[in-house]
Amino acid sequence: MKVSYKKLWKILIDKDMTQAELRKVTGLSSGSMTKMRQGEPVSMEVLWKVCSLLGCNIGDIVEFVMDSDEKEG
Repeated sequence: MKVSYKKLWKILIDKDMTQAELRKVTGLSSGSMTKMRQGEPVSMEVLWKVCSLLGCNIGDIVEFVMDSDEKEG
């Protein structure tokens, strides 16, 4: 399974906030932001910081998506 942060990016657009602003306000490392942009898993602490800032739950910003190999298998 892959991790998708598309929901997070849509929320940022709706709130007129850039990824750089999110990083600055939450104090996230550039590595964590890179992982999210590349669809890689991040720690619960990172997700908690983002959710706290945006006033949402984890399911509102991240979801698991099946790989094409998993769909065929």
